[in-house]
Amino acid sequence: MILYIKYMVSLRCKMLVKEELVKLGLHYVIVDLGTVEILEDITQEQHDELKKNLLRSGLELLDDKRGILIEKIKSVIIEMVHYAEELPVTNYSDYISEKLGYDYTYLSNTFSEVKGINIQQFIILHKIEKVKELLLYEELNLTEIAYRLHYSSVSHLSNQFKKITGLSPSYFKKLKMKRNDNLENM
Repeated sequence: MILYIKYMVSLRCKMLVKEELVKLGLHYVIVDLGTVEILEDITQEQHDELKKNLLRSGLELLDDKRGILIEKIKSVIIEMVHYAEELPVTNYSDYISEKLGYDYTYLSNTFSEVKGINIQQFIILHKIEKVKELLLYEELNLTEIAYRLHYSSVSHLSNQFKKITGLSPSYFKKLKMKRNDNLENM
């Protein structure tokens, strides 16, 4: 049986879900971002208990088909941007469509209706989050980050970064370094 969980976006979320499944005596095969495969059928009582326990941690057990599809789309994008070694060489619409087995137009329309932004905007938001992460924790320069995240140029990356955050990438990095220096001097 497969269960779908909303807001499950990190390794910590996966660990939390595993713990909740064990508490309920459920045996999982796979716990992945947004999905869980368990060996047995889940009783209504177990379902309600799991739903309640996940909600306490900020996660949500999904029951409706559109919500499940949206979480699948988000999981594919988050996996692609944040956890894949390299972004796909094909365009994102083909990649997402192929991964989920649906026509991209259908996925895009459903996503836009439910989330209020389109898939491309969601991808851009996550790419900018990845840029922030790489600027702060990696030893990569902006040119290397632009190449790694498939931006056509450093200026394209910088313009998108500024549009989303209101800061230039270099100013963002300086702010973080200044904040770290202030924390060390306390």
